[in-house]
Amino acid sequence: MELVERREGLARFLVPKAERIYDAPVFYNPIMALNRDVSVLVARVLKPKRILDALSATGIRGIRYALESPAEEVWLNDISEEAYSIMKQNVGLNFEGELYEEGDRAYLWGKKLIVINRGDANGLMAENFRYFDLLDLDPFGSPMEFLDTALRSVRRRGVLAVTATDTGVLCGAYARACLKNYLARPIRGELCHEAGLRILLGTVVRYAAKYDLGVEVLLAYYRDHYFRAFLGFKSGARKAEKSLSQLGYLWQEESGRFSYERTFLPERPNAYGPLWLGPLKGEALMEEVSKELEGFEPAHKKTKPFLKLLSEELDVPFHYDTHALAKRNGLQAVKVSTVIERLEELGYLASRTHFSPTSVKTNAPFEVVIDVLRGD
Repeated sequence: MELVERREGLARFLVPKAERIYDAPVFYNPIMALNRDVSVLVARVLKPKRILDALSATGIRGIRYALESPAEEVWLNDISEEAYSIMKQNVGLNFEGELYEEGDRAYLWGKKLIVINRGDANGLMAENFRYFDLLDLDPFGSPMEFLDTALRSVRRRGVLAVTATDTGVLCGAYARACLKNYLARPIRGELCHEAGLRILLGTVVRYAAKYDLGVEVLLAYYRDHYFRAFLGFKSGARKAEKSLSQLGYLWQEESGRFSYERTFLPERPNAYGPLWLGPLKGEALMEEVSKELEGFEPAHKKTKPFLKLLSEELDVPFHYDTHALAKRNGLQAVKVSTVIERLEELGYLASRTHFSPTSVKTNAPFEVVIDVLRGD
């Protein structure tokens, strides 16, 4: 296996040489540098002591946590023998000290404790009950097979960072798979990405409630080919019940008009969900992340503008796609900036959204948005 050296953030690391990233025996995706930038920034704000990168591959995410956040103890794990070998080499490239190896686990003691483990992620998390302050699940595909164990391994007031790359499932292209994996009915069309993210969040909320854990969505977003969420936990049955009260269903008409309702069971037919209808970000966290960003050199050139967009986005459920609405109602498309300006002139809140460059988030009623598109 031929290795080549790469750099990302403060880290140097080796990856297998391959024509395509999916052909490599150990996976590394440079596009996900933005994902890892955001993860490091959140960790710098939250200051977790113990972090687990449960599905590490090359180890780049865990190594960046160790190099760029205040974490005192970082665990890297992968079931692959090749990945385990590369992780040990990559840790050696970035940290002084000798690796002490015992069975399928290696340790490096220095300013921080780095633990490199080869094994099944569920097995490792099961062995470390309520141990990690921040547990990061970044799988290829759905995180569902790891979710239960992760919720037992993270501390009761800890944070779960979770990625889902099965966007086709969550966005309705494979509706039966979504029902099977997430116990939810997805929607297709212009609302699919936001609904898919909210289905993922709603599923975590339902799973966490079994352990009397309430969920606070610190930050959740859609980007490129994946969904990503940072979820804080609050201990107690009442906290869990409060989180469950934020679940509900979505409806959409042919005109593009949508409605949603917080309820345990839908009272009307053709409902999509259940899904999370609460906030997608914590304002306090976003303020702190913005401050951290001022002195941070991101690995991805789009990290700063993306976080600025997230910070300025109106946090209300769902959005209106101006192009889709125009097509559905026989109207001319209007620039997003013009729609926002007109809505604000009418006294409503409005903003761009990261879910689509042609969409608007607003608290204005559907009829008002249509009138604005008509030029009334």
